[in-house]
Amino acid sequence: MRILHWFRKDLRLDDNTALSEAAHDGDVIPFYTSEPALLGRPDMAATRVRFALDALAALDAAVRAHGSSLALAHGDAAATVVAAARAAQADAVYWNDEYEPALRVRDDAVEAALRTAGVRVKRFHDRLIVAPGAALTQQGGPFSVYTPFRKACEAQPVSAPHPPVTRFATHALPTPKLAPLGALGFEEPAAARWPGGEAEARARLAGFLSGGDGGSALARYGDQRDVPSVRATSCLSADLKFGTIGIRRIVAEVRAAAAAQPSLRASADKYVSELRWRDFFTHVLWHWPHVERGAFRPMYDALAWRDDAKQFEAWQQGRTGYPIVDAGTRELVATGIMHNRVRMIVASFLTKDLLMNWQLGERHFMKHLVDGDLAANNGGWQWAAGTGTDAAPYFRIFNPTSQGLRFDPDGAYVKRWCPELAAVPASHLHAPATAPPLLLAAAGVTLGETYPFPIVDHAVQREACLAMYRAVRPDVA
Repeated sequence: MRILHWFRKDLRLDDNTALSEAAHDGDVIPFYTSEPALLGRPDMAATRVRFALDALAALDAAVRAHGSSLALAHGDAAATVVAAARAAQADAVYWNDEYEPALRVRDDAVEAALRTAGVRVKRFHDRLIVAPGAALTQQGGPFSVYTPFRKACEAQPVSAPHPPVTRFATHALPTPKLAPLGALGFEEPAAARWPGGEAEARARLAGFLSGGDGGSALARYGDQRDVPSVRATSCLSADLKFGTIGIRRIVAEVRAAAAAQPSLRASADKYVSELRWRDFFTHVLWHWPHVERGAFRPMYDALAWRDDAKQFEAWQQGRTGYPIVDAGTRELVATGIMHNRVRMIVASFLTKDLLMNWQLGERHFMKHLVDGDLAANNGGWQWAAGTGTDAAPYFRIFNPTSQGLRFDPDGAYVKRWCPELAAVPASHLHAPATAPPLLLAAAGVTLGETYPFPIVDHAVQREACLAMYRAVRPDVA
């Protein structure tokens, strides 16, 4: 058979389920189509488009090294995929499924159009450790709490990685040069480049697993993953988003490292359990697609959120007067990435100190994050806002000062992104407004000029937040 493999968020040759099956079943024609409807979304980040272009260039180079080329198209998927299948005289089209509501509708429309055209379709699970619908409660329903979900998933074996595909068919489909960002309607982002591509992803994984003078990042993961100034995470979130590395490959290599060095076992287990959060939020979106538009628990859609454009702008720009929050939002704009612990702190501050709608923050993150993923971003924001799947999360309110002291005790992270505070001693760094005036003067800090006063009082806002949530909860007196 001649099989058109439709690349989407699986931009790699290794551990690619649909691609591997296509190579087993016939001659593979590699194909990718960009879609105006997706590129034109108001929350589409230039950082993600740039990463995808890098990954596509790397994918094309890899395919050319194996005697073919990556066919490219641009337009509505139902039209471009059918046209490519016809032009390539393909007997079938294979792809790996997506799980977002709009993409599921798109994929069903493409399948219907292909079947009408007489072309067979085969779709595969690939993006997650456990496919949506494969982990259910004893009553046969979906899990809405993470811990029992994780335990159910851990009872299932993780599939072995697929070997890389190294054989492709020649074809006469168009293989134009990739369009630059400007031609796609994007300005070059201010954020530093996060390089995309399968080789870059494999290098990041190797860096996570390999040792240095301080040992591997995996060795530090178990007890330092929440410290933003320490290299203790895999930095693979964008690669998982775009599929420049396979999830099974990551799990296999992390577990192999732990098998070779038993002291890594606890960190390896913790890392895989954290990967399952990505699965969990995708399962939630799959089973409850309304979360894309509103609160998982609809009663929270009635929350009386505040609307203060100046405070929201201060939050976006890193001028809240709470250093750990400001460092996080500045890191986001400068790099397209934010450390996960800091994401929680920043999100809690917007929703539970500024009392602003979590959807404002969700959209802001998606406009900047190179790893911006609907399910993970939505799930994270709803977790922080207390509108999500937790049983009683409304009273979880992070104190930004104590969070800074706990996770950035020496101030290294804050001083990197808030250099105006670099000379403030760590003991006062996370609450400069309470520092002695002479100490601030010696550090070159003038509150209200070189660094802002806090825009809200956390203690006051905490009580206002609790009252706001209780007002919509019929179970709380």
